Amino acid sequence: MVGLDPKASFELKNRMREHADSGHMVLFSTHVLDVAEKICDRIAIIDGGKLLFVGTLAEMREHFAANSSLESMFLEMTERSDTAAADEA
Repeated sequence: MVGLDPKASFELKNRMREHADSGHMVLFSTHVLDVAEKICDRIAIIDGGKLLFVGTLAEMREHFAANSSLESMFLEMTERSDTAAADEA
């Protein structure tokens, strides 16, 4: 989305959603978690090359507060991962 004006960004998100709704897969890699939360059906969280989670937001929320944002869940997961890595060192 970087470098796109608001209209182009909106149209790109709509096209990705339409493509996915027609039964196709869209692989969308982003650090903009609020966009991912709004348009993605499944989420993968990767931290330092380690896959921490794959699944739906609903599945992720089963392990966190039900009203947690993707951003807050991501931060909690990656902080745990950082803490575990520091403990191993």
